[in-house]
Amino acid sequence: MTSERETQQRMVLITGPSGAGRATAIAALEDRGFEAIDNMPLGLVPRLLAAGPPERPLALGLDVRNRDFAPDALLELMDALAARCDIHADLVYLDCRAEVLQRRFSETRRRHPLAPAEAPEAGIAREFDLMRGVRARADILIDTSELTPHDLRAEIARLVAPANGVGLVVSVQSFSYKRGLPRGLDMVLDARFLDNPYWQPNLRDRDGRDPRVQAHVAADARFAPFFERVLDLVRFVLPAYAQEGKSHFGLGFGCTGGRHRSVALAERLAPALAADGWQVTVRHRELDRGGPAAEAATTQEGSPA
Repeated sequence: MTSERETQQRMVLITGPSGAGRATAIAALEDRGFEAIDNMPLGLVPRLLAAGPPERPLALGLDVRNRDFAPDALLELMDALAARCDIHADLVYLDCRAEVLQRRFSETRRRHPLAPAEAPEAGIAREFDLMRGVRARADILIDTSELTPHDLRAEIARLVAPANGVGLVVSVQSFSYKRGLPRGLDMVLDARFLDNPYWQPNLRDRDGRDPRVQAHVAADARFAPFFERVLDLVRFVLPAYAQEGKSHFGLGFGCTGGRHRSVALAERLAPALAADGWQVTVRHRELDRGGPAAEAATTQEGSPA
């Protein structure tokens, strides 16, 4: 039997304080098949939907800079959308700590829209007060204070738009324990017991995507039985997660520096799961964040990966 939710068109309204990442979130949804409109005036939303639900999932970015924006009007719009049987609408609120927003405005040298002639912190305080009721009403709340743009896109994919709503998306990640666990992982596996390529001078400046590093890691007698057990476990749990309706499964491999062993394992596991028919994404957190400068710094510090 088809549920009412399955017959409704998806609609996502994204808002939050200025500087919290709305443009990044809108772009992430557009990349995942949504029709995306940023800085949408509230008064135009009913006219946009007057002819019926959109043909594709719709994402609207709502900003206090729009002349007709008002928290009460947004809440009334959400009530009206909730009463419709042809649309399923979610309000996504991108939150962020005040000190982080101040730093972002300072780095970009932008004026705050609610304090064009004052310091950004004045506008941030006004916006927090203005948006308090909207934040309380949000269906999905994402704190972007510690998120990079890449992290935010991943959170949007996980919480808002998993693979255009089709099936279970598996995210395989590598990371460094020194920098803490990535957000949103369902399973974490420690690779620090494997032989470390960092101590090989000809491999130290390479990473786990390099075939020579992968061969070194795989040469450890403990690698094959460990990998086979992990693959068997993941193959066992994924169908159960999919059956429960879970849209995202995050698995992380960690090692000391996040550049060699964990990367090699993620690179080996992802294609094996993809060959099984799962939708798989791969992310190497330390490689994404690091770049040449960070890699040079890691080498100079003598920190094992």
